[in-house]
Amino acid sequence: MSTTSPNPAPAESIPKPPMDPELPAPLSMGDVMRIPMLRRLWYAQVVSVFGDFLALFAVISILTFKLHATAQQVTGVQIAYMLPIAVLGILAGVFVDRWPLKPTMISSDSIRAALCLLLLAAHQVWHYYAILAAISVVSSFFTPAQGVAIRSAVPLHGLRSANALMQQVMFGMRIIGPAIAAFMVAYLGEKSCYVLDSVSFVGSACLIASVALVRTAPKPAAPGAENISAIGKIWLDMKQGISFIVHHAALLFVILAMAAGMFVLGCFGPLIAIYVRDSLHASTKMFGIVSPMIGLGMLLGINGLNTFGKKLSNTLLVYSGLCGIATGLVVLTLLTHVWSTLVGNFIIGIAVAAIIVPAQTLFQQATPPELMGRVGSTFMSIVFAAQIAGLVLSGVLTQYMGVRRVFALCALMLVVLMAVGKLWMEPKKATA
Repeated sequence: MSTTSPNPAPAESIPKPPMDPELPAPLSMGDVMRIPMLRRLWYAQVVSVFGDFLALFAVISILTFKLHATAQQVTGVQIAYMLPIAVLGILAGVFVDRWPLKPTMISSDSIRAALCLLLLAAHQVWHYYAILAAISVVSSFFTPAQGVAIRSAVPLHGLRSANALMQQVMFGMRIIGPAIAAFMVAYLGEKSCYVLDSVSFVGSACLIASVALVRTAPKPAAPGAENISAIGKIWLDMKQGISFIVHHAALLFVILAMAAGMFVLGCFGPLIAIYVRDSLHASTKMFGIVSPMIGLGMLLGINGLNTFGKKLSNTLLVYSGLCGIATGLVVLTLLTHVWSTLVGNFIIGIAVAAIIVPAQTLFQQATPPELMGRVGSTFMSIVFAAQIAGLVLSGVLTQYMGVRRVFALCALMLVVLMAVGKLWMEPKKATA
């Protein structure tokens, strides 16, 4: 399909989002769920995310207990899934902006359903890596397309609640998914998780097929663009999306804030078990109690955000989220008690929720419809790259600094980012 796009060279030619300073009162989650298109997209999200958690837990279970994989190999499962999205994200958005929306999403779900069934025949570590990486390649097209679909289904003043609903699914499954997956693996076998994951993608595709998705048509090519090669057109489209982000200070700030939060979570995930063992001198049972507190904080933070933060700006919420994560890390650094660990993790969970939803909302509100795919996929690519960096660097830094000093370093990084955002990335008020 055509990837023709206008030349974006000067920053002044980048499309500006429509200014609408007097939006109606924000819609609640209940109001947003009454929109038929969004409701079906939400059902599709519930079905597919549930299947994903089951399959991923089953893969980790197989690698750990049957193939006796090392800690690095188990961490490699997460990297194998995130790396293609981080690498291909920017390129995928170019095609998402040009391809028909509904066929793109349905095809992505259908291909992923078939790839999940390949897990039934996997017997070696590299088999799982290859299959999960292939699923991730397809996901790199589906995720920005889903963002475009949500933007087309919900009015601007309902985007925060819509994003909160979508993230609520992720955080909820993070809490209940492992328990359900453990039960299925124990009594039905890991292959039942793979089959159910495949079925979940089919169910998601059917729900999306029942939705009438409408999107803004891409702008016609600029004069002379037909003389540019196909690779040149793709490069121009990528450049236009990146240029829009770079020249939009508020959007650039929330993307960097989101990346910083995901970097901290990437470091935090592998290290919290070490922290419980070395700093708390506690057992695996305590790790099982401490670890879900982040997910619980995220879930409660999402709901509290829509109840108490309706009148707060997206930028202010992002600052609050960065400050909250830094506070939670300081608590973990200075205090080494079970109660302080529970409190620190819970604060971090709430703070992460205060970044994710406003960041996605600002991106959807500020980005012109014809750039949604490119900007969204670039956003996604940066976030996944930051999380991978956290996973990779956490072990290296801990060897030289120790867990608590790594937490302190992450807190310092967040404070610096807040200062940079305040000094150079505050959205400027338009002058007459």
